[in-house]
Amino acid sequence: MHVTSTHRLDDGLVERTFTLGEVPGILWTPPTATAAAPAPLILMGQPGGIGMARMHPRLAARARSAAEQGFASVSLELPGAGERAPLPGAAEARAELGRAIAAGVPPTEDTVDRLILPLVDRAVPEWQTALDELLALPELAPRVGFSGGVIAIGVRLAAIEPRIAAAGLFAGSYVPRATLAEAREVTIPLHVLLQWDDEGNDRAMALELFDAFGSTEKTLQANLGGHTGVPAFAGEDAARFFARHLGPRAD
Repeated sequence: MHVTSTHRLDDGLVERTFTLGEVPGILWTPPTATAAAPAPLILMGQPGGIGMARMHPRLAARARSAAEQGFASVSLELPGAGERAPLPGAAEARAELGRAIAAGVPPTEDTVDRLILPLVDRAVPEWQTALDELLALPELAPRVGFSGGVIAIGVRLAAIEPRIAAAGLFAGSYVPRATLAEAREVTIPLHVLLQWDDEGNDRAMALELFDAFGSTEKTLQANLGGHTGVPAFAGEDAARFFARHLGPRAD
């Protein structure tokens, strides 16, 4: 991991930008994180195709909220986003998805697979490599959560990565049928947020995915409103979920 810049913000939060090979990332650590008192780490997902530069204000706000709980946070630039090379076929698949939604018809499974599966196949190993590097830092504890972003990435990580102890997922986007199969292998505690009126997303698929999870502790929080209408208390509930499963009492 190559650190490219380090900034201490007004509230004491330390923001480090880094690269991991070709993958840019940002790590935020609270002032309380030390080798003697390492902080749990939250992997902050983000929507596909937007990029960290545009997402930075929202990511930093999420990192500050996590720091109030004593957690560090990290985000990686997704494959095909920002300055990274586009994923082959992604633009065409995204255009097909947009046309289907505009016409009021479900997209085909092939369209969803071509849009999502290559992204998951690339992103998940990158997150695992990042964990290898980050958990070697003395100020970070080996208690890890995954929060938000592309739900298919979160599902696969939750299914195969033993270092992730809990996940907060944002439901509602289209997912490949393969993701539903992977969800049955997920056994960690889950907090799943669903905006009931999320524009252009498939509520029935979100409920099917939640039902498929193999976890014995899973919570679905559904709120009225569209994609950008997430109530403030929903974030507070997610923070309590991570405090319960990653905080000191989680040991």
